[in-house]
Amino acid sequence: MRARDTDWDGVRLHVVTGKGGTGKTTVAAALALALAAGGRKVLLVEVEGRQGIAQVFDLPPLPYEERKIAVAPGGGDVYALAIDAEEAMLDYLEMFYGMRRAGKALSKMGIVDFATTIAPGFRDVLVTGKTSEAVRRKGKDGRRVYDAVVLDAPPTGRIARFLNVTNEVSGLARMGPIKNHADLVNGVVSSPETAVHFVTLLEEMPVQETLDGLQELHTIGLPAGGVFINMVRESLLPDSVLKAAAKGRFDPGELVLGLKAAGLTDGGSTGVSVAEALAEEIADHAHRAELEHRERLALNKAGRPRYELPLLADGVDLSGLYELAESIRVQGAA
Repeated sequence: MRARDTDWDGVRLHVVTGKGGTGKTTVAAALALALAAGGRKVLLVEVEGRQGIAQVFDLPPLPYEERKIAVAPGGGDVYALAIDAEEAMLDYLEMFYGMRRAGKALSKMGIVDFATTIAPGFRDVLVTGKTSEAVRRKGKDGRRVYDAVVLDAPPTGRIARFLNVTNEVSGLARMGPIKNHADLVNGVVSSPETAVHFVTLLEEMPVQETLDGLQELHTIGLPAGGVFINMVRESLLPDSVLKAAAKGRFDPGELVLGLKAAGLTDGGSTGVSVAEALAEEIADHAHRAELEHRERLALNKAGRPRYELPLLADGVDLSGLYELAESIRVQGAA
């Protein structure tokens, strides 16, 4: 299928990271749906063992196998894979040594857990390696099995180390299958076919972590993607009102007149107490809008494509997930 005209033409691995609580898994799932729209085939991968994909799509826990979980708008398919480090290691032993049966015996003895505990970087090699294999995989017809792969990656504070595979295993092996495997993974992760996207909220801490994460990727030479601002609240008030309220210059008397005109009074009297309560809400909203404006300006300095996803009043159910996917597609991210 011909690639669509998007901000990420040519990108086949979309890595999604973000500070905890920003909705990283939700955005990764919506991005997978958006990328699959129009008849494409996309794999959505998770690596943290939280079964977050199953929760977002309201499914039972996912096994360690690729299976279809959703149909995208226009007939595309979304597959999912919940990577288990132990199973990935068995795949690794089979791929390079033909030792899957022996690997299962080692697993029963606890050797697999021992190996990944004393060498945490090796665990990252295993799970990123499985993802990279899916990116490269071809069918019998010579075409790529998946048009794109979306990786629901670890949080922002760990993303650079997680992806910097070659350095992580440098202390484990300087040659042989492990080193070759790490180099293959690094070849995918650091290529123009990969983009690392950040999910944030318009709040100081997640925005700062996003900026720090982008800088860290730049330092180690990994490809930064876009910034997805999640849970954006729509402002229902004119800028002039917000500015006045933020400076404490909003007149509750205007609300009193408006309430009277609408036939809404407080116990049949002047309606002042209702107006004051509303004025306090407006002031809080104005201060929030002012904060969000500052955080947008900070994100602008990063110079990365930016996408804003709405706060869903009813929470993120399947319908909301498709709504977010459409927003992503309309904004040109997929």
